[in-house]
Amino acid sequence: MVYVLGYNGQPLMPTCRHGKIRHLLDSGKAKVVRRCPFTIKLLYESTTYTQNLTLGQDTGSGTLATAVVDSKGFVVYMSEVTLRNDISERLSQRSRYRRNRRSRKTRYRKARFLNRRNSIRKDRFSPTMVSKFYGHVKEIEFIKKLLPVTRMVLETGTFNPHLMKDPMLAYRPWGYQKGPNYGFGNTKAMVLNRDNYTCQHCKGKHKDSHLEVHHIVYRSQGGSDAPENLITLCHTCHTGVHKSIIKLQISGKKKGSLKYATQMNSIRCQLLKSYPDAIETFGYITKENRQLLGVPKEHYYDACTIASGGDPFVVNTLLYRKRCIPAGDFQQTKGVRSEQKITTGKILGFRKFDKVSYMGSVYFIKGRMSSGYAVLMDLDGNKADFSQMPKGFRTPKLSNLTRLEARPTWMTIPVVVTQNTA
Repeated sequence: MVYVLGYNGQPLMPTCRHGKIRHLLDSGKAKVVRRCPFTIKLLYESTTYTQNLTLGQDTGSGTLATAVVDSKGFVVYMSEVTLRNDISERLSQRSRYRRNRRSRKTRYRKARFLNRRNSIRKDRFSPTMVSKFYGHVKEIEFIKKLLPVTRMVLETGTFNPHLMKDPMLAYRPWGYQKGPNYGFGNTKAMVLNRDNYTCQHCKGKHKDSHLEVHHIVYRSQGGSDAPENLITLCHTCHTGVHKSIIKLQISGKKKGSLKYATQMNSIRCQLLKSYPDAIETFGYITKENRQLLGVPKEHYYDACTIASGGDPFVVNTLLYRKRCIPAGDFQQTKGVRSEQKITTGKILGFRKFDKVSYMGSVYFIKGRMSSGYAVLMDLDGNKADFSQMPKGFRTPKLSNLTRLEARPTWMTIPVVVTQNTA
């Protein structure tokens, strides 16, 4: 599939007529503007007639998939993006590097405290959520510059975790402002009454009238607020449990992890604000349609099912697998106390995450050495193994690499997908 842009840069309908594309390029009537996916731009005025194209996106906290289907059921674009889940860890690492440089070079300088406007701003998105949200938006905007999309369908989640806790929120949306611990006092009163206002460990032997409700499985360990995980203890016994002096011979109840469901609920709200004309659908609908079509469970097949509305579709394009990468390198020196600089720019014309070709295969640069060697990896970040290569090629040299694409914000690999039934 070749994607076509008009003379003014507006997206036109893609084509599979490779002979026509070669003729336009050879005659100078078109030029290549992007190689992955392969896109050309016409250098002459042409008709701007387009067909109806539907964009379907299977949103996700870790992986999102997007597909574009035309009115005849042909898939003209299909992608799968792996989002970043290391933002919090990398921010902590950056903080350590900065603190180290501050104490090493300016020992007199006072530590900064609450002097960053973004940290005290109200209604802010966390850096992790900002990264995930803009990952969805970036892919949508990229496709809209590539194809004349006329309709958009977004699968915003499988369920609403808040509605599961309180179905009445559908009728009183202001209840979303109430946190998970809202109304916990009512549960505590019920537990005290259930246990007959008696410590369940010492049975009142400590003569301590101060009763408290204890989480058998701690909240920090994933314990729920359900009555099955709560028990009445006196203050003496409660203190002994937390100091590990007393061990309760009773099991509690853990709550299921709703971390990613909560993230997707936040992303859902922001996506619907950004694209008010988009149609919202849910995961259980996609699952039913996919099972009726008999296609395997894959993120990109879910996106195709969403875009087609449950109608049969034919994959007529490559799958573009993408992975989000950081925009830059923040580590400046090597070691804890070392002043040895780490090169963050180019070494022999190559940067980290550059897409290169080595021995007929496509890789990405994972690391570089000033001696002229490189460490290569695949799209998933796994180090490439060249131990079976002939002597002299087991460690890739930068001089033997061919750069295919400079460091992008996303690593991209086209993959051939053969549509088959489950």
